Amino acid sequence: MVDEDPVKILTIEAFADTIVPGEKRSPDDRAVAGAAPGAGAVEAGALDLLRLPGGGLAEALDSLAVTVNEHAAEYARGKGLVLDDSVPPFVALPFDHRTELVRILTDPAHPEKQMWVSLALFCNMAFDSAAHLPTAQAFADGHPGLLGIGYFPPDTTGEFRFPDFSYGRQLAKHHPHTTATGSPA
Repeated sequence: MVDEDPVKILTIEAFADTIVPGEKRSPDDRAVAGAAPGAGAVEAGALDLLRLPGGGLAEALDSLAVTVNEHAAEYARGKGLVLDDSVPPFVALPFDHRTELVRILTDPAHPEKQMWVSLALFCNMAFDSAAHLPTAQAFADGHPGLLGIGYFPPDTTGEFRFPDFSYGRQLAKHHPHTTATGSPA
């Protein structure tokens, strides 16, 4: 969205990149740390998924960004880190420190654990299930997460089927009354 706060966008993208890291989008990319080869949660559309009202986090993104930046500033002070103030504090943290802060925030004993775990889960969902896109569209667009984890694309009819058993072997015999559509009789 054009009218969104760039601090929020950078911060939420940096959080998503901490959950599923990827390559920098450009040499001057600050949100994506470049900690892993290939595409990560940001390129997979984490921000798009988080913006959807049905997920329940869209209205909270502003406060999540503010709060994680407050935590990042406090964390940096505690570690004696000097942060670049041209970007939000969480974005300014080196990747290993971003990771450690997220570990702290998602610890079972942390009082805010639920909101940080929720944010992390949605970032992961954007990558591993393209939850913000129809699956056929995600494949047509070359969604990096689905392709990266080996999700099976639709066949020539547009159906999502395995040419063989999905686990590489038949797990059970078909019930004799199963119809051609797979429904029980």
